[in-house]
Parts: sequence; structure tokens; C-alpha cells
Amino acid sequence: MISRNRLALTAAVAGMALALSACGNSGADDSASSGGADGEKSVSLMLNWYPYGEHAPFYYGVEQGIFKKHGINLTIKAGQGSTKTVQAVGSGQVDFGWADTPAVLANIDKGVKVKSVGVFLQTTPSSVQVYKDSGVTTPADLKGKTIAVSAGDAPTTMFPTYLKMAGVNESDVKTQNLDPAGKIAAVLTNKVDGLIGFAHDQGPTIASKSGKEMTYLRYSDVGLNYFSTGLIAPDGTIEKDPELVKKLVAATSEAFAAAEKDPEAAVKTMSGKDPQMPKDDVLLEQWKQTTELLHTDATTGKAPGLNATSDWDSTIKLLAGAGLIKEAKPADTYFNSAAQPQG
Repeated sequence: MISRNRLALTAAVAGMALALSACGNSGADDSASSGGADGEKSVSLMLNWYPYGEHAPFYYGVEQGIFKKHGINLTIKAGQGSTKTVQAVGSGQVDFGWADTPAVLANIDKGVKVKSVGVFLQTTPSSVQVYKDSGVTTPADLKGKTIAVSAGDAPTTMFPTYLKMAGVNESDVKTQNLDPAGKIAAVLTNKVDGLIGFAHDQGPTIASKSGKEMTYLRYSDVGLNYFSTGLIAPDGTIEKDPELVKKLVAATSEAFAAAEKDPEAAVKTMSGKDPQMPKDDVLLEQWKQTTELLHTDATTGKAPGLNATSDWDSTIKLLAGAGLIKEAKPADTYFNSAAQPQG
């Protein structure tokens, strides 16, 4: 029989290997500590969802030593929705998070003690996604169609605003409420005509599984644009360890720039890191679509993650108008700009 001591030693070694490789997982977390090699600080980051192409820079940044260069020993953890990630960061279950801005603002309004420290996806990926052979090429073609939605998420909540801006009556489009996995299944089995979600996430997955091309009716195409995913930090960490926040933002910005230059190499670093991981070709398409979302007119040519105050003001106004937050408060209610990347 294997002794208890030997079992404990084996488990400890396995745990160390997982932390060093920064594999995505959703287990218990250690708070930020200085226990890393060469004075690195061990930091956990929870994603907004199970890993997909958008997250390639984190894995690439770990493998290329970018986070290490900035003094961070990064552990990447899978998420189960932005709201859960925001709440996990606010309650101290993880050190930092990667979450959708509408969920961040809504939870701050509810008292969760976090703030955005930099939005990286600055053009919303929210869109209506249909098969290319569906005959739907404009918002007007959605009349009489049934679209899968997920009640409460930002793309669904903003859908009536999208239809209004596109000149389509909300009553002309049928919706069916399903969970995220159910939406994809419903499209694949032709039970609905399309779904609402992130174009750079579900679309490539459906195209790969169905062998059919997708068409995206993007919210941004009708002028409806607002911030999407980015880094969040607990208020306590922003106050007590602003240098750590600055290092993480700088490393993430550098990792995004590096992954944008070599997308194939970036997505390869994700392969096999999580049982929920899409196939490499899907990851690549997801990441390529992500790179088109990193800037607005106000930040074109700037470092990834650098935010413009005008974009924050616009996002807050739109989300308040749609009822996702109660009122349009000043940007510094939700965003701490002290760690903004250079350039």
C-alpha cells in the first residue's frame, strides 16, 4: 500500500506543476503572495468563461515569459460567466478577473468591491449570428425569425436597443430563452434561426461543428457600441498594492500585442490546457476575430488596454439607457485609471 506521506508528496508536486504551467482550472485559489521564483508574486486570474480564443494572450504571455518579466507568476482559472467572476474577485476567491464590462458595472452598483483597471475588448462582439445560407443579411431580414437568447446577459438586454437602432420592431422578432450551451445546440439542430452572443466565441464554434459559414449582424454596425471584456481588481488591492495592479495591466497589454503579431503561435500555447478547450482551428479564428475588437477610434494605434474617457462615458450612458445599470455615474465609479499601459 502507498503511504499517506507519499500520497501527500505526490499531490503537492502535482499542485506545483499546475501553478507553474498556468493551466485553466476552476478550483480553490491562493491569494496573491510573494512565493514565486526570483521574487515573483503568485497571482490568480479568473476568466469570464471556459478558455477560448480571446484568452490566447494570457497563455502566450505565460509561455513567453512576459508575465514573469513583470514579476508575476500567473495562474489562469476558467470562469463560468462574467457575473460569477466579478463576485469571485470581490469576495477574495481569486486575485484578479477578466470580465464583461456590463456585468462589472452592474455588480459594482450592487455593492461588489471591484473596479475595472483596463478594458481590452473595446468594440462589443455582441451580434445576431445566423447561418450564411439563412437568407438573413440585414436586420430587416430578422422579421419572423426565432432567435435564441439568454435572459439577463448584456447582448440579450441590449437586443431591443439594437433592433430600434436598426429600424426593426421588437415584436417582429421571436426570441427563445436558453442557456449558453443550449443556444448553440438549438442553432446546430435548426430549432432556431440564430442566436445572440459574442461573434468571436459561438460563431466559429458553430461553423466548425456544422461545416457551414456564419453571418454576423453586429450591434456595432448600427452604431451600438460599448466596452466588453477587460481586467478587474478588488478595491483593496488597488488601494494597498497599486504596483501589482500596474504590473499585471502592463504584462497583459504586452501579451496582447505579442499575440496579435503571431496568432498561430499564441493559440498553440492553449492546446490541451483545459478539457473544455475548442479545437486549434477554432481557437485561431476566435483570436483573429478578437484582434478586430481591441480599439475604438479614440484608441487606434495605442497600446492594448489603454482606455479613453470618452469611450467610458459612452458605455456608461448606453448601459444606463438600456437599464443594465440604474443611472449614468462618473467613470471613476467603475474604472481606476492609475494602472493604464504606456503608449
